[in-house]
Amino acid sequence: PGIGYVGTIAVEYMINHLNTRSIGRFFDEKIPPIAMLHGDDVRRLLEIFYAPKENIIFVHAIAGVKGIEWKVADAILELAKTVNAKEIISLEGVVSPLQDGLSRTFVKSNYPKAEKEFRKMGLEKLESGVVTGVTGALMLSAENVNSTFLFAETSSGIPDSKSAAELIKYLDAYLGLKVDPKPLLKQAEDFENKLKEMVKLSIESQLKKDEPDPTKLSYMG
Repeated sequence: PGIGYVGTIAVEYMINHLNTRSIGRFFDEKIPPIAMLHGDDVRRLLEIFYAPKENIIFVHAIAGVKGIEWKVADAILELAKTVNAKEIISLEGVVSPLQDGLSRTFVKSNYPKAEKEFRKMGLEKLESGVVTGVTGALMLSAENVNSTFLFAETSSGIPDSKSAAELIKYLDAYLGLKVDPKPLLKQAEDFENKLKEMVKLSIESQLKKDEPDPTKLSYMG
């Protein structure tokens, strides 16, 4: 999910607006046993969706995966290999130095064509910084796979729909999804409230199981 849960919100929005279906899930004993009810469906914390028309696979992460970041990154790479994916695109949030929300969006890619296209859209190239979690693990492991990482700045807590909408805007232009991100700011409220509760339950579950320092759970992913 990362900072601001921008990736989680962006993917949730896209899988709801495209004709997607669940095709799989990630499982590990360290993933909290939480089921998220979504209408008639039961969502898992790490689930895989497929949009046949667009031929895109979405990896949807609702909760953090503390302690199994390498496993999740390896599973994503294995999935990409299995389906012969053209490219992996990772969505992430980064802390903004500003206090009024979104300011900039960055791109880091080992796929020159993708980086060139995103730079034309106005994204800045990520030149320095520290990337952790699954995103960091993917950066270190995906050197043989076309991999593009998008980072949206956010100064808000959990979640940040504005930054998520910004990522959707760029993805829509890059992939030709025809998904309008404008309604996200209004429609995301219900999902955000559910997400907040899921984050709370996830943290409580991890605290009960591992009894770590609560301050170490401020960044999930």
